[in-house]
Amino acid sequence: MIVPVTDTLEYDASGLLCPLPVLRANRKLRELARGGLLTVRATDPAAEQDFPAYCRQTGHELVSSTRDGETLVFVIRKR
Repeated sequence: MIVPVTDTLEYDASGLLCPLPVLRANRKLRELARGGLLTVRATDPAAEQDFPAYCRQTGHELVSSTRDGETLVFVIRKR
């Protein structure tokens, strides 16, 4: 069985404040094909609300949202 490979990118937005993490993630998502995954790491507390809102507004899928210490980790699937 052949399993298709999904494009993946990672972006570390640690230290950036709102709205930069979402703006930079949006730029990275443009590099991906439809269905590609972007993992974003952010330390701005506002990102916890910003990324879910961004995904709702743009139609991208927020696959997961987790916390690793002070770092928020979001996985977004491009629509």
